Amino acid sequence: MSLATAATFARRELRGGLKGFRIFLACLALGVAAIAGVGSVRSAIQTGLEDQGAVLLGGDAQAQFTYRFATEEERAWLESISTEISEVTDFRSMAVVPNDEGGARALTQVKSVDDAYPLLGEVVLAPEMPLAEALADDGAVMAPILADRLGLAPGDTFRLGDKDFTLRATLEREPDDAGGGFELGPRTLVRTEALEGTGLLSPGTLYETEYRVTLPPGTDLDAVKAEAEARYRDSGIRWRDSRNGAPGTARFVDRLGAFLVLVGLSGLAVGGVGVSAAVRAYLARKTSVIATLRTLGATRATIFQTYFLQVGALALLGIAIGLVLGAALPLLFAPLISDALPVPALFGLHPAPLMEAAIYGVLTALLFTLWPLARTEEVRAATLFRDALGSARLLPAPRYVAATVVLLVLLVGIAMAFSGAWDLTLWTAGGILGSLIILVAAAAGLRFLARRAAPAARGRPAWRWALGAIGGPREEASSVVLSLGLGLAVLAAIGQIDGNLRSAIARDLPEVAPSYFFVDIQKDQMPRFLEIVEGDPAVEKVQSAPMMRGVVTEINGTPATEVAGDHWVIRGDRGITYAETPPEDTRITAGAWWPENYDGPPQVSFAEEEAREIGLDIGDEVTVNILGRDITAEITSLRVVDFSTAGIGFVMVMNPSALEGAPHTFISTVYADASAEAGILRDVAEALPNVTAIGVRDAIDRVSELLAGVAEAVRWGAAATLVTGFLVLIGAAAAGEQARTYEAALLKTLGAGRRSILVSFALRSALLGAGAGVVAIVAGVLGGWAVSVFVMETSFTPVWSSAVGIVAGGVAATLGAGLAFAWRPLSARPAQVLRARE
Repeated sequence: MSLATAATFARRELRGGLKGFRIFLACLALGVAAIAGVGSVRSAIQTGLEDQGAVLLGGDAQAQFTYRFATEEERAWLESISTEISEVTDFRSMAVVPNDEGGARALTQVKSVDDAYPLLGEVVLAPEMPLAEALADDGAVMAPILADRLGLAPGDTFRLGDKDFTLRATLEREPDDAGGGFELGPRTLVRTEALEGTGLLSPGTLYETEYRVTLPPGTDLDAVKAEAEARYRDSGIRWRDSRNGAPGTARFVDRLGAFLVLVGLSGLAVGGVGVSAAVRAYLARKTSVIATLRTLGATRATIFQTYFLQVGALALLGIAIGLVLGAALPLLFAPLISDALPVPALFGLHPAPLMEAAIYGVLTALLFTLWPLARTEEVRAATLFRDALGSARLLPAPRYVAATVVLLVLLVGIAMAFSGAWDLTLWTAGGILGSLIILVAAAAGLRFLARRAAPAARGRPAWRWALGAIGGPREEASSVVLSLGLGLAVLAAIGQIDGNLRSAIARDLPEVAPSYFFVDIQKDQMPRFLEIVEGDPAVEKVQSAPMMRGVVTEINGTPATEVAGDHWVIRGDRGITYAETPPEDTRITAGAWWPENYDGPPQVSFAEEEAREIGLDIGDEVTVNILGRDITAEITSLRVVDFSTAGIGFVMVMNPSALEGAPHTFISTVYADASAEAGILRDVAEALPNVTAIGVRDAIDRVSELLAGVAEAVRWGAAATLVTGFLVLIGAAAAGEQARTYEAALLKTLGAGRRSILVSFALRSALLGAGAGVVAIVAGVLGGWAVSVFVMETSFTPVWSSAVGIVAGGVAATLGAGLAFAWRPLSARPAQVLRARE
């Protein structure tokens, strides 16, 4: 028989409708919809960032300098290529409101601007007024949250450094606020001219100058970028154009989106369990039809093709439904999503994420339906029994096993290519596969234990019936444990990771973290600063170091990006210090420190872990641009740098003579009792108003807020996985309804009451749910441990409160699904059921 014959058989069988395939369709559609929806939102944000890149950047292109303003030559070149130019400086400072009690003070991110700002977009103030009017005569505007924190209203005075400013309005919207990345303090805007006399932009202080330009229409952005880098590669210039207006935001959105897609794949795997169970149940009902076709001469290939085409057509329908939902839901909720996002998003039909979701859906459907379909070949013409498929071999023919392996490798490979995070993809794939193996073994173990425990339940009929049903030949236990267990395992792993991150912050911060980072301390201010902090009895320890920033431009004479790619040490500027002797608690792992009073060629000690990641070793040369001057230093030692302590940690430490003459300030960390922190901040601010204090707890709170937002997004993704698992659970309960009806009829005939039968059904569901929950805890704790230790490199302690919640959720879900499909079996009349069975 030909493929055309198989297609005819498939078409005729599909006329019977979708009975038995509703859960199949729902599982596939929900998994595809989750991936398509996440991808559509990510594409909308990426499109918005590209469309509004110039506004977010503040111009068509931007040249950025660290610690300095552009030279006359650099400024002249920028003016020659542009139609308009705006100069902006950005730095951190303390906003202070003096009063009789010492004053209120808070960290702020200061942006000073010129008359041309903003080149693109509009600054919105409250009360409404032009920005030029608000900033005139030492005026300022600030974020509402900062004004509230300091108790300021328009017309009030506050101080930046050594100078007073008048608050004229609050900053409601800043067009380029998404381009600068993570900020520790709320925004304050002033005119650059007004900073004269503040002492905040002294040589060596930490500030950045950005020159935003608008370019003539038709300008070749690649050519301008190449010219800028060729002209000023050695001067520390960093060039960016509107195609990458908010790189930090774009990178964060891309990685979070990739992670959520991987969570969606976990949901699709859960749905795959339901798909497989639905196909098995459907083919079990078709055993007699398959045997009849074999009797009439149908070959094994024709039988396989017939049901492959049926399942394939239904899978395409489920994928299509998922794609429609995944495309429509972001459009439907676009206003709500846009309001919640800090960046622009252009919602519409984005083909790429829909294609990605469709590919995932097709591969998942093939992967989870191939083995059940392969069992159709084992039905012989003489086999006309309903359980023929149940007695099939454990593994299908070798060609199907090989095809499954190929599909699995293809699915993981495509996920790695789409996500761009091969390590995270492999961890996810390994976690899903490992969880499935654990769950399959757990289902088999649960059935074995139920069979062994059933005789011990004599005298307790409800318990014995429940244990007998779990340990019986039907596959209810496997379906429930697999579907619900995998969904709960994903949720459990996320709960463990989130809980450990939060507990690590709460546990470690009071023990190891300093109270404040003080930055921008001038060299001649260090004696006074140390006098203040070391003279305070509440201060436990003070660590100080010279501080400057530089950009790694070359490694062994080759551009750094060609050697290290997008490694974080190469991306942007890095803190650099110098030291005559190894700093306190330094552990050198390779090479040796330079001798005291060394005055030879520049040498550098590099952080060991970062050096290994980049591929650096003793003897390699690193070129760092500091204030426009290239310094090439040989790596003479590697040392351990523990950034997790929140103390002073530098990737690069140079010998003192290498940085001789470079303007710089000092950075200091102060460890003190929490009760004394406010007094220390007040004393330093009064004596040295230009010095900026960064509260470590405040900084970690900001990071915690970001982590909380990420965790919330991931929990929503895991919730979709759990919903899919619950659908599979409902499918398993629905598929077993006929068997429970027959079971209830037999028990009633033998004298059992409805209440006892209902208790038996409830116990069965509760035991299966508890089993799935316990296995999910094991898989979730293992997954949480692996991610915490190997990916996030933090300590791990099981969060048992989350684990107990998982078990309770598993019991509640199975009870709900089981009891929902128990009422009809209980109400059926035994005579009708048994007569129909005959």
